[in-house]
Amino acid sequence: MCGIFGYLGKRDDALELVIKGLQKLEYRGYDSWGVTTDLDGELFVEKKVGKISEANLDDFKDKKTGLAMGHTRWATHGGVTDVNSHPHFDPERQIAVVHNGIIENYQELRDELGKENFVSETDTEVIAHLIAKYRKELPFKEAVLKTIQRLEGRYAIVVMNVGENYLIAARRGSPLIVGIGDGEYFLASDIPAFLEYTQDVNYLDDNEMVIVDGGVEFLNLETGDPIDKRLVNIDWQAESAEKGEYDHFMLKEIMEQKETIHRAINQDTDEIMHIAQQIKSSRGCFLSGCGTAGKVCMAGEYFFSMIAHRHVNFAPSSEFPIYHHFLRPESLLVVISQSGETADVLEAMEAAKSKGSKVLSLVNVEGSTIARQSDFSLHIKAGPEKAVASTKAATSQMALLLLIATAMIGELQEGRRLLAEVASKINDILNPRFLTYIKSVAEAIKDHENCYIIGKAENYPMALEAAIKIQEVSYIHAEGFAAGELKHGPIALITEGTPCISIVANDEVKQDIISNTMELKARGAYIIGISPENNEAFDEWIKVPDVGVASPLVNIIPIQLLAYYIAVLRGLDPDMPRNLAKSVTVK
Repeated sequence: MCGIFGYLGKRDDALELVIKGLQKLEYRGYDSWGVTTDLDGELFVEKKVGKISEANLDDFKDKKTGLAMGHTRWATHGGVTDVNSHPHFDPERQIAVVHNGIIENYQELRDELGKENFVSETDTEVIAHLIAKYRKELPFKEAVLKTIQRLEGRYAIVVMNVGENYLIAARRGSPLIVGIGDGEYFLASDIPAFLEYTQDVNYLDDNEMVIVDGGVEFLNLETGDPIDKRLVNIDWQAESAEKGEYDHFMLKEIMEQKETIHRAINQDTDEIMHIAQQIKSSRGCFLSGCGTAGKVCMAGEYFFSMIAHRHVNFAPSSEFPIYHHFLRPESLLVVISQSGETADVLEAMEAAKSKGSKVLSLVNVEGSTIARQSDFSLHIKAGPEKAVASTKAATSQMALLLLIATAMIGELQEGRRLLAEVASKINDILNPRFLTYIKSVAEAIKDHENCYIIGKAENYPMALEAAIKIQEVSYIHAEGFAAGELKHGPIALITEGTPCISIVANDEVKQDIISNTMELKARGAYIIGISPENNEAFDEWIKVPDVGVASPLVNIIPIQLLAYYIAVLRGLDPDMPRNLAKSVTVK
């Protein structure tokens, strides 16, 4: 959820550097922001409601310091106000804290500390007050450790103290990464925040603390014992996390799908075969993810059925723990996450591991918590995805699931050839003429408040995913349905001119969904057909290539573009939709 950035090093423009880093993390939260540093024995603080991208760096040029930290907020506890923005402080304003996550026992701690002493509505403020309480009897580092040992919930925390030229950070369930540069150190929620300065990182694991003080010292939160950490080099280019020539990250990432699918399928054959064999040998295999990744899992359920003739179960990660009744050591959980930090996915993994089941993962961030806690993890290689609405990661995830399904029946090379063809055809359709036409369709429906999408078989999950895309960036009420379910209730919603998108692949269910589309048209719906072939049922036809069983990968792309253009035409920011954040690290 929220974005954290801290810096200690040789530069004297640490406040500006922290603000620039937080601007790269704005996709994690954009309700409000704040920064702080120790200037001449007093905390300098700037906190504001709004996007940190609107911060004026000139306001900080005269604040020379080599130590600073800050936060960009996605509100959980307390309204969006200046006082609720981070950092938060102890009553004497000597200790500053930034925090991502939720402190579940904050009410109990606040009552213990005297709630009349608190100035904000947040759970974060209790951390600073509790450190101050222990600081009266203990050195600062020990006071921080004792405080964190009392916190319940999922969190990432960075702390500083006036007069102490170092930072202390800790995590349990929320991401925090240490960047190691030449005489400088970075603490951040995600790598793009400091990628232009270093590609060498240490990942902070759950129940670990780090002291950044002219070096890095890692400690076990429960025992206080030192920990050795491995330095990891990240193979990302800084420009891959920038918008470049595009107005928005969302459009850039949609357009990148012509390359990202190629990268996704360029995997080590032994690793693909290992996953395929694990699924084949399991007794009860589950796919699980949240949001868009959940819809990818649903598509995977169809891929395994249609290609590998294997029954694989899907369950949303937030619902998966109830399945513990069916789990055993022979079971297998395959989880999918763009960030590799999704809280509900991690809880699903915990449920599986509690029954001795193995966990495999497909993630976009190497070294993420989900990757490290899996028995085996495969990197989808989509590169940084900054827009809240997932696009290129979703098609890369689907490509890998389809590839694994072909590997299960000994047709891995055929699967690679098919997906290479898909990537090539996506490259062909993502041209200026195609984008102009999609924009014209967006213009025709942008003022409607309702939109419905139907799909069948492997494209039913894409109807659900299409609804997510339209909902989250354009705020139009959109719903996806299995086409055959229309007559069981949803068709009552259709009135004259209601926009309806029909996803029609050239497959065994084609005639069925055309019939369902005609039912919508007969009730006055305005039909947008996504199909390799035109049909009299369509008022607008968005032509896509015929790629057989891989049709979900090409059919979702025009809907991604449609959602993007509707948002832009409605004057919205598609990269940062209201009430949402990129990485959902709270339950």
